[in-house]
Amino acid sequence: MPAMLMDHEIEPKQKLLDDLGDLSNIEIFNNQILVAVYIRPTRTKSGLYLSDKTIDEDRYQGKVGLLVGMGPAAFQDESGQWFDNATFNLHDWIVFRPSDGWNVTVNGVLCRMLSDTQVKARIGGPDQVW
Repeated sequence: MPAMLMDHEIEPKQKLLDDLGDLSNIEIFNNQILVAVYIRPTRTKSGLYLSDKTIDEDRYQGKVGLLVGMGPAAFQDESGQWFDNATFNLHDWIVFRPSDGWNVTVNGVLCRMLSDTQVKARIGGPDQVW
């Protein structure tokens, strides 16, 4: 069961992709990945409203994001030490430590640049983890 069921007017993956727009002119190098940070909506499914301060904390403490870009060496691990039998695809929901990576804003959307080894998990949806 998700940590907190949120009331999404637009499916979160589609909203992030729409907000990001065209990323074809962004080239990511080496084993770096670009992750759009998931910011929760203001209302839960049960009708509770989250405060602006709570929502703002997602910018700093959010640990879930949508994988939107990968360098050519991302998730390539011939040794099998890091990603044995694991495949990652664009638009996967991933979990990372909030202090990892580098905050960047791409087309007005908060993102993080991470090394592929900083990915801790892949999840089915953004509300599963908090």
